[in-house]
Amino acid sequence: MRYEQFRDSVRGYLQRHPEGATWAQLREELQLPYRTPCYTWIYRMEDEVRLQRARRGSMKVWKIARRSRRNPGARS
Repeated sequence: MRYEQFRDSVRGYLQRHPEGATWAQLREELQLPYRTPCYTWIYRMEDEVRLQRARRGSMKVWKIARRSRRNPGARS
């Protein structure tokens, strides 16, 4: 699996599930061939698709950050 396939499948799943998902859920639902995620790919996704990983209790949940409604080019 190439990075682009991984990114697109994870992003698509997380956009359909805004509550987020754990790595185990993503791996199972998307039938990903990796036991653990590649950290290089995770860091790229944080930049490219606004991936966020946050603790929820003892689990780390992956989400896609919402876009700001404010115009990013506008000044305050």
